[in-house]
Amino acid sequence: MRVLVTGAAGYVGYAVGRRLVAAGHEVDGLVRGPEAALPPRVRPVVADLLGPVALGTYDAVCHLAALTRVRESFADPLGFYATNVQGTVNLLRALRGGERVVYGSTAAVYGTPERQPIPEDEPPAPGNPYGASKLAAEQLVRFRARTGAIGAVVLRTFNVAGSVDGRGDPDRTRLIPKALAVAAGRAPHLEINGDGAAVREYLHVDDLATAYVRALDAASPGEERIYNVGSGTGASVAQVVDAVRAVTGRPVPALHKPPQPEPPVLVSDSAAIRRDLGWRPERSSLTEIIEGAWSALPAREG
Repeated sequence: MRVLVTGAAGYVGYAVGRRLVAAGHEVDGLVRGPEAALPPRVRPVVADLLGPVALGTYDAVCHLAALTRVRESFADPLGFYATNVQGTVNLLRALRGGERVVYGSTAAVYGTPERQPIPEDEPPAPGNPYGASKLAAEQLVRFRARTGAIGAVVLRTFNVAGSVDGRGDPDRTRLIPKALAVAAGRAPHLEINGDGAAVREYLHVDDLATAYVRALDAASPGEERIYNVGSGTGASVAQVVDAVRAVTGRPVPALHKPPQPEPPVLVSDSAAIRRDLGWRPERSSLTEIIEGAWSALPAREG
């Protein structure tokens, strides 16, 4: 298939483009500038989804272009809705019809449910503009599929980590990159809310990319599906920090701050994608994730 990946130079987009090429697809990466770093054999298409765009003919689209930082979304809700919702409108308008669309969504659409692990039928209740904008875009893609114009698969992702091709997660607002930055001597300490007992799950970015390939094969015009994509294995903040210390052999000083209102556990139920698409995480042990992310860091101090 000829596939367009939006956000193809981003952390997840790069991994998805790489896996699509390996699966034999012809891949174009939509980027905002020609200098963007793309995987080998992914051709750049320069365009900005914040305005009307003209696209070539594609069999499928993996839509990953988005703003993703929860805290920033509170300060700039208009910007998040413009990028995540209007950008999706502009993309769908540019499609010619009949395409398979895999939309990259987030567990943030669920909010903080008591039911754990979280299944796909958990009623959405996003607690921040980021999650709300992604849910709105999800609904838009699904309603478009119901017209028969496209086939849609929505992938709701939990915490993604690890590296491919020496490219780790550059976002130091996330736990593993933050802890590795401390181990590398680039930050004096790691700030932890409360006692570090909050449990989250982590999925290797390459396992997520494989899910996109499977979802693309499963999409069919006029149909819509939603899948959680996660490891299903939780680890506390304290366990992640201990794993970073063990992998790097370096200290990770922690500064414990007052606890914040947050759910004690957020873990996915990914049984549906395992059953329907035969997908399984293969690289998502905490040790492998951290080892790859550590090796992807540029020259470290000390």
